[in-house]
Amino acid sequence: MAYPNWPLLEADNLSVTFPVSGGFWREKKVVHAVNQVTVQIYPGETLGLVGESGSGKSTLGRALLQLERVAAGEVRFDGQRITHGLTSDIVRLRQQSAMIFQDPFASLNPRQTVGESIAEVLRVHQKIPRAQIAQRVAELLTQVGLRTQQANAKPSQLSGGQCQRAGIARALAIEPRLIVADECVAALDVSIQGQIVNLLMDLREKMGLAILFIAHDLAIVRRLCDRVAVMYLGRIVEEGPTETVFTRPLQPYT
Repeated sequence: MAYPNWPLLEADNLSVTFPVSGGFWREKKVVHAVNQVTVQIYPGETLGLVGESGSGKSTLGRALLQLERVAAGEVRFDGQRITHGLTSDIVRLRQQSAMIFQDPFASLNPRQTVGESIAEVLRVHQKIPRAQIAQRVAELLTQVGLRTQQANAKPSQLSGGQCQRAGIARALAIEPRLIVADECVAALDVSIQGQIVNLLMDLREKMGLAILFIAHDLAIVRRLCDRVAVMYLGRIVEEGPTETVFTRPLQPYT
């Protein structure tokens, strides 16, 4: 797949630190959850981010969307600096990006129906006139393989796979250019995982989405992703085309 020469989202020497508790008189220490990471995501591609638990994958994904405080480095979206940039640039990033979470039930409001959760996003972002919201909710549910009648269901009435589809529909409601999928199939049965991966591949082709796919399941990453970045102790230690990394890894950790 050929991509434009310019990345949609890029990070240069990005670092995220968290304080470590210690004694009263001890010097304050920090842990480098993300340590000088440089990475690019291009329009229409899927970048897989892999590594063991605690390697910093989720923290990096959140930092790219400015959901974690960045200690150093820079994030640019569509060529515009986001870190320490204008508030309007951060707003634009959040209007054009969405996150899909690991727990399909926790990502939806249990007190709202699926339709109400999606409609809330459409109202907040003012994507369409209010009179067209119900129709758009039905279109989004159909797009992710749910029945329009399931707009009236609450998350507790759906299976894990159906809830994850609803979460994807909610993410698509803002018409994003970028999706960060954080272990979004890890909590699902194997057969359902395949369905969700097929859905993401289909949406990428139809909508030209850029996807950051954070996972530890290498088989799924190999099937879905165009490029892979391997993360270890807060750093990216290897990056390249998926088949190259899988068949000819350069780093011992990989």
